[in-house]
Amino acid sequence: MPKLIRQLNRNTAIAIVVGGVIGSGIFMKPSLMAAQLQSPILLLSVWVVAGIITLFGALSNAEVAAMFPETGGQYVFFQKMYGHSFAFVYGWAAFAVFNTAGNASIAYVFSQYMGYLIDLPRLSNATEQSFTLSIPYIGTFFPLQNIGVKLLTIVVIIVFTAISYRSVQYGGRVQRILTALKAVAIVLLIGGVFFSGKGEASNIVQNTSSMPGGWMMVSAYIAALAGAFWAYDGWNNISFVAGEIKEPQKNIPQSLFMGLSFCIVVYVLVNLAFVYLMPVQQIAASSFIASDAANIAWGSIGGILITLMVMLFVLGTTNANILATSRVTFAMADNSKLFAWAGKVQPQYKTPGNALWLNALWTICLIISGSFDMLTDILIFVSWFFYGMSALGVFLLRKKMKNVNRAYKVWGYPVVPAIFVAFTAFFLIVTLMNDIHHYQNGQTQVIHSVLGILITIVGVPIYYISRKK
Repeated sequence: MPKLIRQLNRNTAIAIVVGGVIGSGIFMKPSLMAAQLQSPILLLSVWVVAGIITLFGALSNAEVAAMFPETGGQYVFFQKMYGHSFAFVYGWAAFAVFNTAGNASIAYVFSQYMGYLIDLPRLSNATEQSFTLSIPYIGTFFPLQNIGVKLLTIVVIIVFTAISYRSVQYGGRVQRILTALKAVAIVLLIGGVFFSGKGEASNIVQNTSSMPGGWMMVSAYIAALAGAFWAYDGWNNISFVAGEIKEPQKNIPQSLFMGLSFCIVVYVLVNLAFVYLMPVQQIAASSFIASDAANIAWGSIGGILITLMVMLFVLGTTNANILATSRVTFAMADNSKLFAWAGKVQPQYKTPGNALWLNALWTICLIISGSFDMLTDILIFVSWFFYGMSALGVFLLRKKMKNVNRAYKVWGYPVVPAIFVAFTAFFLIVTLMNDIHHYQNGQTQVIHSVLGILITIVGVPIYYISRKK
């Protein structure tokens, strides 16, 4: 039976980390975060704190990834830590929510920005409203809405799925090219802003009179962190393809540390550029912060340049995610009759071909339904629960497998993984409290964190029905 082979080197691994993290989040989240915090210093601190916490979680995962460098990443880790049933529930949540919905939402951003450059086809409002799907306590979906944007998004998903289907090396090569172009674009953006002479250093320290205090500040800061975590999400893509990385015991920890450190520096500098150009209240009021910053720094052509830059960033993230996330679906075939078909290696190309196309099919369903906007709201809550459990598992494996050789041990053990686990628990509790509060006050029709819990729990009966004996 054909097997996946180790074809990806360290540079490709770093490109997968950077490409999986730096996407649209850095351009979509700062305005909302500025509105929540009303302070440029706090805004900058959120990106630092979120980056360090994310790095702690990544380094904790790196210890386990170096022990079990197998395709499937956290799915494999959870099998070793908590057993097959817990691992399947994780894989189910990844397939149903945060992997496929994440891919859909990121690719959708590319098509949205393409709509700024050219007019994409759209049906009349009456036609868009003529066909709807309503699910109680979840929401109403409009499959025909923004049909041009959705069709282009589907094309993007199919193209990058086809690339990864034909060749792991080709997909990795595309990722290296897109990440290199992304790095050049970032340098040009940051340098262009700071050397434009259009900013004011005083903007960096000027808070607004609306800055919250007390518990409201804690709540606002946690909400802002959630936005930053969404922008940092994607770092664990590297563990999904661990079975295809050369010298994984060395290259996985190095790629995580180097890739995430680069992302932290980039995010802080980009936000520093924003607050240098605009007061925090102007950032908070901006509907497209990157375009507004570019218009101030470079004039009207800046908006077009930023649009092209965001599209480039999103393509790199889409390719990295499609390449990596299908490996979780592939790994689930070991213990599930339901996903057995997805566990077959494409004999000619030595890729997880069926898993790639299964993920693509479900991603396309989410694109057509338009439901991924809601799903991405629950993505961070669900994925961070599993990130916390993964770091907690480091302690369990240190006891269960204390005699197993560890090519890499997490720096600062036990403090680093303990901080990550404690923070994750605090983050999840406060997020759940905030969601319930917003629901009770009519600010949202769905308690997103509770919906995420319910979707995850659905994986339990599915596991017992479909498991292989």
